[in-house]
Amino acid sequence: MLVALTAAAEIAFWIVLLAGLVLRYPMRRPRLGGWVLLCLPLIDLLLLAAAVADLRRGAEPSGAHGLAALYLGFTVAYGHYTLRWADGHAAHRFGGAPRPPRPPRYGAARARHEWRLWLMTLLATAIALLVLQLLVWLSADGAQAGPLRGWQGRAVAIAGVHGFIALTYTIWPKKAPEGA
Repeated sequence: MLVALTAAAEIAFWIVLLAGLVLRYPMRRPRLGGWVLLCLPLIDLLLLAAAVADLRRGAEPSGAHGLAALYLGFTVAYGHYTLRWADGHAAHRFGGAPRPPRPPRYGAARARHEWRLWLMTLLATAIALLVLQLLVWLSADGAQAGPLRGWQGRAVAIAGVHGFIALTYTIWPKKAPEGA
């Protein structure tokens, strides 16, 4: 059931985001759209509450609880970035604003961009690790917490892989094509 709730939270995130942007731009109700967009964190809180309630009812910790914690971390860390990206494109498409700048594609500017993204991934990992540890403590038996500990390892691995990717942009920066 928690996997379905996590999927529903992801779908709800995009529906609420779209609703807020539609209210802001095509319907020209920026204040109401802003209030709808402020509801985005509630989706994460509801998912966390569902995971905690599931464990408190005596459910055995599973990969679904770990996935919910990872989802929570990544939506909290990347939520503002995603919202700013979507808002910029909606403002351009429906509000007459200039096209939002694209991320840099070459050189040191691209490396800095990748490191900023990696810092968001580190924040997401820290949040996920904290939530996972709280779920481990809520588990009835520490021995049953294996799936949650496995997700902690996955979160650290994701941060490590992303850090390696950022490092490659620093060591081997992509050069702009001739004449560009």
